[in-house]
Amino acid sequence: MTEIFVKLRDLRFLRYIFASVGALAVDVGSFLALLSLGMIAAVASAIGYSLGILAHWLMSSRAVFQDNVAERGSARTRQKALFVASALVGLGLTITIVGLGDWAGLDPRIAKGIAIVVAFTATWLLRSKVVFRSEAQG
Repeated sequence: MTEIFVKLRDLRFLRYIFASVGALAVDVGSFLALLSLGMIAAVASAIGYSLGILAHWLMSSRAVFQDNVAERGSARTRQKALFVASALVGLGLTITIVGLGDWAGLDPRIAKGIAIVVAFTATWLLRSKVVFRSEAQG
């Protein structure tokens, strides 16, 4: 039974990676488009990340954690609020890393790459352990 649980967790992580890639495409595509229009790197990063948040909720709630999505009502509202909170953690990390990287003279695209890895790790942990925690996890 434990072996099956481990395989299902691995599939969930794989689905989360695919959802993250989709959200990342929205995020980075917007970021690069806004940079090309002359927008400040940290602001472009914040807007791109925010658009990616919406895309990620849609994919996460329907294809990754669908079995742990709360029913309608206060439980669902709480879950959405926790999802947004996890996204805000990622957004804060992204803005900070891109802003500091840009301030230090680092190419904003490299800073964004670093921010992607850090924010991905933080949001996966928050979403898998807090936002979409199953009843079995307590």
